[in-house]
Amino acid sequence: MHDEFLCHVTAYGTCGGRRIGVPLGTYRAPTLALALWWLRDRANWIADRLDPQPEAEQFPAGSLVPVAGTVPDVPAVLRAWCGDPDQQELVADELAAGRLVRIATGDDTTEYELLAESVDALRMQRTVPVLVVPVA
Repeated sequence: MHDEFLCHVTAYGTCGGRRIGVPLGTYRAPTLALALWWLRDRANWIADRLDPQPEAEQFPAGSLVPVAGTVPDVPAVLRAWCGDPDQQELVADELAAGRLVRIATGDDTTEYELLAESVDALRMQRTVPVLVVPVA
């Protein structure tokens, strides 16, 4: 029944005291397998940009600096999620059941959110009959 999935990736931060969301991508997946692939691909894309390998490209001196050990390691969390078959199966089961899935992690400045939901479930929510109360 749930054949299409809408996937979003957003980064949230604070600007001027307000929480601001910056869309990083959206994909309408025609299959569950492609929805899972896209979520993993975007999670790895974020991880690679936050934690590039210094030997992979030329970086200007001082552009990469270590962070304190107390700062949450967002790239490690995202890579671990991508590589965990149990987590992937759980997400697949939730999406197949028509439930919204949210994967979120963050550090001191930014929260990264991956969302996916069934397009069919969204359509069904819109078609739920509205209770009509007769006015006397």
